Amino acid sequence: MELSEKAKEAIGRGSVKIRVVRSGMYQQLTFLVKKVKEGNITYPELFTERQVDISELKKIADDIGLPVEAPNGHAFPRGTSAIDFRDISELS
Repeated sequence: MELSEKAKEAIGRGSVKIRVVRSGMYQQLTFLVKKVKEGNITYPELFTERQVDISELKKIADDIGLPVEAPNGHAFPRGTSAIDFRDISELS
């Protein structure tokens, strides 16, 4: 799978600040890049410790091109799953 420039930049920096809607207000949240291991697959994802609506997580995942996780949910870019991100070597 080919990563977008936004995804490569986020992985390179280790974090990215994203403007999200929380409780009806815009907020700037920092999402950290972390490795997630599921079975024999390890892939990168953006993570925040703040609660974010699932619809916002889906928008972020589609915009950046990486999986996104918050305490209340998990979202992958449209049409992808964990196996699509297994070959990303920038995180190794």
